[in-house]
Amino acid sequence: MPDGTSQLTLALHPRIAEIGQAAWDACAGDDNPFVSYGFLSALEDSGSVGKRSGWHPRYAALQSPEGEILAVAPAYAKTNSQGEYVFDHSWANALHQAGVEYYPKLQVAVPFSPVPGPRILAKPGFPPSAMASALVQAAEKLGCSSVHATFCTEAEWHEFAAAGWLQRLGTQFHWENQGYKTFDDFLAALSSRKRKAIKRERRDVAQGLTFKALSGADLTPRIWNAFYKFYLSTVDRKWGGAYLTREFFTLLGERIGDKVVLMIAERDGAPIAGALNLRGKTALYGRNWGTAEDIPFLHFELCYYQAIDYAIAHNLQRVEAGAQGEHKIQRGYTPKPTYSAHWIEHPGLSRAVAEFLQAERPAMLRAMAEMDEDSPYRKE
Repeated sequence: MPDGTSQLTLALHPRIAEIGQAAWDACAGDDNPFVSYGFLSALEDSGSVGKRSGWHPRYAALQSPEGEILAVAPAYAKTNSQGEYVFDHSWANALHQAGVEYYPKLQVAVPFSPVPGPRILAKPGFPPSAMASALVQAAEKLGCSSVHATFCTEAEWHEFAAAGWLQRLGTQFHWENQGYKTFDDFLAALSSRKRKAIKRERRDVAQGLTFKALSGADLTPRIWNAFYKFYLSTVDRKWGGAYLTREFFTLLGERIGDKVVLMIAERDGAPIAGALNLRGKTALYGRNWGTAEDIPFLHFELCYYQAIDYAIAHNLQRVEAGAQGEHKIQRGYTPKPTYSAHWIEHPGLSRAVAEFLQAERPAMLRAMAEMDEDSPYRKE
C-alpha cells in the first residue's frame, strides 16, 4: 500500500449487501447510476450476475483501522470474457498456449454495460493508488491471472498507469449538447444534407407511432414485460446471450426508477419497441433496445434522436449511446476515447500485451481523428 494507507484492510465480499447501501453509495456518489448500489444489487439479486453468467461478485472494500469503509470497487472474478466489450480473447489464448490458464481473472467493471465511469469509488481525499494496489492483492488472493479495470475514467487510467498497469484506448460515440434549446437548434448546427436526411428519417418513422419517455411509477409490469420481449428479440437476432433476467428490470425500476428513462414506441396504444437509458447528473446513458416490428429508422429514432430530445429538454450535457456503431456519426454522435487499464501477472504476456497496446493506442487516435472528419456538423 502507498504511504499513509498501510493500515487499511482489504475485504472481498461475494454480496454487495455485506457492504451495505449507505457505505457503498457514500463512496460511489450519485453522478453515475451504473456504479450505484441500486443498479449493482439489482444485477446480483436478479441472478443476472453469478454462476449463470460467469460474473462472480468479489466487491472490494478498503476499511480504516476504525472500521470506516473509505473506498470500494465493483470487482468480479470472471471465468470467461463475455459481457465486457473490451476484448482480450487473444490474450487468453496466448497464455493458454504457454501452458498457463488466463481464467479466473478479476474484472473491475459494471457487468454487461460498456458505460464509462469511475471504477475506484472513494470518499474525498482517498488516494486512488491505494485501491490499485489493493486490486492486485485481491487478484493474488483469489488466484487470478490478471486485473482489468474497463471503461474507467481518464484520471483513473493515469492513476493505474502510475501503479504499473497497462493502458488501453477504445472508442465510443457521444452526442454533446452545445447549449441547444430545441432539436431544431441541434439540426441547425449540421450541414444541409445531413440535416435534411435526419428530418426525413424522423418524418418517415413517425407515421402511425407515438413516443414516450417513461420513468418512476410509469414503469409498470406491463411495460417491463413488453420491453423484456424486445430485449430478447435483439439478443436472438445478434446471436448473443440474454445476460439480463426478467427480474432485473423489475428490481431496476424499484430501486432506481427515477434514474431510468425508458423510450417506448407505441402503435394504437400498444408498445412495439423500446430503448433503455439511465440518467446521471450530466448525461443520459443508452443501454439496451429491441423491437417487435422491423421498421426503417426506428432504431435511430428511439436510441439516438429521442435521447437527444430528452437531453435538450432536461439540460443534460451529453448522450452516451453505448458501444460500437460508426453509423452514429451521421446522427450527430462524435468519436470519444474510452479507457481501460490492465495488470497481468505473467511477465511474458505482460510484455507482449504492452507492446501490442503501445502500437494500438496511436492507431486508435488516428482512427478517431479520421472518423471525426466525417462529422455531420457544419465546418466553419
